[in-house]
Amino acid sequence: MRMRCSITWMVLGLAVVAAAQSTKGHEAILLWTKDAPESHAGTTPETIRVTPEGDHVITHVERPSITPYLPPAGTATGAAVIVAPGGGHSEIWIEHEGYRVAEWLSSHGVVAFVLQYRLSRATGSIYTVEGTELGDMQRAIRAVRSRSKEWSIDPKRVGVMGFSAGGELAALASTRYDAGRPDASDPAERMSSKPDFQALLYPALPHDTRLTAETPRAFLVCGALDRVNISQGLPEFYLALARLHIPAELHVYAGVGHGFGVRSSNPKPVADWPELFLEWMSGQGLLRRP
Repeated sequence: MRMRCSITWMVLGLAVVAAAQSTKGHEAILLWTKDAPESHAGTTPETIRVTPEGDHVITHVERPSITPYLPPAGTATGAAVIVAPGGGHSEIWIEHEGYRVAEWLSSHGVVAFVLQYRLSRATGSIYTVEGTELGDMQRAIRAVRSRSKEWSIDPKRVGVMGFSAGGELAALASTRYDAGRPDASDPAERMSSKPDFQALLYPALPHDTRLTAETPRAFLVCGALDRVNISQGLPEFYLALARLHIPAELHVYAGVGHGFGVRSSNPKPVADWPELFLEWMSGQGLLRRP
C-alpha cells in the first residue's frame, strides 16, 4: 500500500442536450432508447446551473446517458472506465469529476464514459440510490460491454470510477451485480454488470459494503481533511479489502479535503492522482493492447 497521509440557471429539455453543450463535440448516448425503467421524463424540468467558477452542475436527470471519450487513433489500450461524478445524489458536478477526468483518461489510451444518472435526492425525486441510480450504473456497464468491439474495448477490462456520491455508486456496482440474461432480446441485458476494477475517490461508502473475495480490485483516494466517514472510512475499507486478499491501493493526501477531482488549481501532490491511477492500471495489467 502507498499512502499520502449568485448562480445562473438554464432550463433545458433533456439532460442529453445539456451534455452535448458541455463536451466540445462529444455526443451523449441514452442508456435506453425508450424511457428508462421507472422514468418520469417530462414531469420535472432538467436543469444546469453554472457556478461563479464556471462549473456546470446538472440536476433532475430523467434520461440517463453515457458520454464517450475515445482515445486518439492507434492509442487505445483496450481498457475502459465509466466515470460517475458526484453531487450528493441531488445534482451532478459534471466537469471536474466527469468531462475533465474522461478527457485525461482518453488522452492516455483509456476509453472513458461520463455517466449522467437519475438523482434520488433531487427536489421531488421518487428515485432511490440502490434501485434507480445503481440500475443506471449497471446499465452503463452492460451497454459498454455490448458495444466493446465498436469502441476497441476488451470487455474483461471495463471498470468504474466514482467521486463522492458517484463513488458510492461505483462501490455498490462492485458488490451488487449479475451475469446478465442470455435470453434477453436487448443485447445489453445479456452482458454482466460486474466491473473488472473500481476507482473510488472520496466516496460516500455504502453502509452495507457486502465485500467478498470476488469484489473487484480497487484504487482508493481521499483527503485527510475530508469528513471522518471518508478520511477514516476509506482506509478502513482498504483494510477490509486487504483481509480478503483483494488487490488495492490507497492514497490519503495530507492537507486536502473533499471534491478536488481534476482541476487546474489542484496543488501537488493531489494533482498527480490521475498519474498514479494510470500507474496502478498498468501494474494490474489493465493497459494491454486489445
